[in-house]
Order: sequence, then structure tokens, then C-alpha cells
Amino acid sequence: MSKPVVSIVKHDDTYKSVKEALELCDGLKDFNKNDKILIKPNLVAWDFDLPYPPFGVVTTTAVMSALVKILYEKGYTNLTIGEGSLAVTGSMTEKIYDVLGYEELQQKYGVKLVDLNKDKFEEVDLDGVKLSIARSALEADKIINVPVLKTHNQCKISLGIKNLKGCVDRKSKKKCHARDEELEHMFPRIVEKLPVALTLIDGIFALEKGPGHSGKAFRRDILVASKDILACDVVGAALLGYNAFDVEHLKFYARRNGGTLDLDSIETRGESVADHAEFLDYSWEWTEDDTMPIGFKKRGFSGLAIRKYDSSLCTACSKTFNPVLILFQSAFKGEPFPNVEFISGKRQVAAPGFDKTILFGHCAYQRNKDNPNINKAIVIKGCPPDLNEFQRLLKEEGIECDYDNYIKYRHYIYNRYMDKKEFDMGLFVKQ
Repeated sequence: MSKPVVSIVKHDDTYKSVKEALELCDGLKDFNKNDKILIKPNLVAWDFDLPYPPFGVVTTTAVMSALVKILYEKGYTNLTIGEGSLAVTGSMTEKIYDVLGYEELQQKYGVKLVDLNKDKFEEVDLDGVKLSIARSALEADKIINVPVLKTHNQCKISLGIKNLKGCVDRKSKKKCHARDEELEHMFPRIVEKLPVALTLIDGIFALEKGPGHSGKAFRRDILVASKDILACDVVGAALLGYNAFDVEHLKFYARRNGGTLDLDSIETRGESVADHAEFLDYSWEWTEDDTMPIGFKKRGFSGLAIRKYDSSLCTACSKTFNPVLILFQSAFKGEPFPNVEFISGKRQVAAPGFDKTILFGHCAYQRNKDNPNINKAIVIKGCPPDLNEFQRLLKEEGIECDYDNYIKYRHYIYNRYMDKKEFDMGLFVKQ
């Protein structure tokens, strides 16, 4: 039996590098000129109010533009770009398309731009789990998957298999973050129903402690491509410093669909994994007793227990978790907090011994509304919860948060890249 082929190409000129990556793995060999092709980037989020560093977070426009141009030149003209980017409420896909300059691809090459959040959906039974998948994905003849080379704080890595979670509706995305089943046993099932023909990992940048902008990006200048999505992810994992046998969703997918997790059983063409592999951590450090981030402990925080997020915390709530930590930082003035516990997600259960318990969002409230351990509940309503409500209710309890600190933090995150020439916004946004 022949080995799956994965190409690894050093990125230089984007067009030439993408073309080489596709040629080395025979990526377009099985495509037909009349194929209906859906290209699925990773455009997980953007921020239109505060500075947003996209490095390692979203697929570069440079790679997407090169890919579309190559396809068009080879005679593939039935092209659609589809993504389902979620705002706190509603969708932000079309606005992201605009800021990334995708309308130029539409004008030059006739590419259709589809917001998968607004697509028609079909409920699909995925071995006992029913999720609603966008018809644009189900009805495509071929899908070209274009994820980013990044880690993920809930499932170690986010590459090709994880990227296709963006093809389901909002309710299904939340359903993937279940109370009684692991996230990593949910989203791999989506791939099984989709005609994924090619995966191209955009590793111009790689992200540590992803998947969002609060992680740390590095310039890596690597492209990885394969017709075999699992083999592509195994190589991508290795480039991030992870053995595929230690990544649960890769093991789960392999058990259900076959394929190898052994790097030695994959034929790599082009660059070697060993020359470009570098470990990037996926997880933020918490204290051993799960009371707060290590950084809080070092600063002398006390009277506060913030339970670490788990995989039941869905994407919408995850986006607010980092701001919450910064708001708690802003409230710390050297004195102990008023013996308060912070609970989030679908699994966490309030512990005894606290005077006040913050139930952050609808799921945490539903899980703990009848919990006898709670002396006083501070319920932050919403799905996701509202940060203004969070600040208001905490102020009533004597915890004064300052949102200006979060704004300063966001500028700090952005500015740490701006004085380094390798972090080129021109690879993303229209000029």
C-alpha cells in the first residue's frame, strides 16, 4: 500500500510557493475542470473596534489569492470561498471578507463569496450526533481546506480537521462543546461527510497558545499540502512539536476512518519536518489547585478562584474569557478579593466555602442554579455573557473592573508585532 504524500515547502514568493506545494503532492490530480470547488479558509474572527493582530490566527489573503489564481489559470472557474465567522451575536463573515480584500478575488476571477452562517443547512446524523452542515459544503464536488498552522487551548492543535467545524451552524458549533462528550470526539465527524480533496496549511505564521489573538505568533514561512487530510494534520502537528499519537482528535479520526498517525509512514516531499519543527505550547498555565492563572498567583492574588476553561466552553464564551481575566487584573489593588469563585462552561460545579459564586453565562447558570454550595450567586446572563453586565454586577459586590485596562492590553498585543518587519499586515488586509 502506498504511503500518503505530504509536501512541505519553504514560503518565499507566495504564488510560486503555493504552486510548488500543490505540484509536489499532486494536489490537483483528481480535480475536473467542471468541479464545483469550495475553498474553506480559517477566518475565525476579527475585531472592528480594537487593534487586531491576525498573525497565525486567520488564513493569509496572500495564500488565498495565490491559490485562487492558480486554480483559475488551470481552468477551474466554478470557485466559491465559504466561511462561517461568528460575532458575539450574528455573523461577521462578510465584514471579514471585506477587510481582507476578498472582493478583488470576486472581481478578477469570478469567485463566489458565501457566508456559511447564512447558508441553507442540512441536519446530518454523525454516528448518533446530529449536526447541521452548510449545503454549500455538502454539495461541493471538491473542498480545498486552508487552515492555519496553530495550536488550540482546548485540543492542542487546530489544523485541517478542526478547521471544518466552521461548516456547521451556530447551534451545532455550540453542540460540539458538549457537557458529556469531548470536543475532540465531535468535530472530526464533520469531515467524514464532506468531499475534502485537498488540505493546504498556511504556515507563513504559526500561533502559540491559540486559537485567538491573545496567543503569540511566530514567522515560520512554511506551507504544507496533501490530498490526505489526516496525513497533512500529522505533519502539521509535528511542525508544531506534537506527536499525532498524543492528539486525541487525530487518534479519534484515525480509528474511525483509517489512516496513519506514524510520521514515518508518510511520504514527505520538499522540506524535511526535522528542519522546521519547533514546539509551540497550546495551554495557559494554571495553579495546581485550579484557582487561577499562574501569573495571578505570582502577583499575589487571593480571595479569588477562577476555574480554568475546559472544552465545554464554546467559541462565543471563549472569546470573552480573555477579557474577563484582564478585567480581574484591573480590579486587583493588592487586597484580597471577597472570597469569590468564577465558574464557566457546561461542566464546572461550584465548590463549597465561597461567599460569592460568579456563574458566567447561560450554561454555567443552568449547571449550577440549584447547587447547594452557592451562598450568593452572581449570574452573568447571556449566550455569550455580556461584559458590561459583568462589570456592573461585580461593581455592586465591591469588585471594580476597568475596561480601559483591556483596551490597553489589546494595544499592547497588537504593538508587539508592529515594530517587526516580518509581521506584515500586507499579507492580510487590502492596502
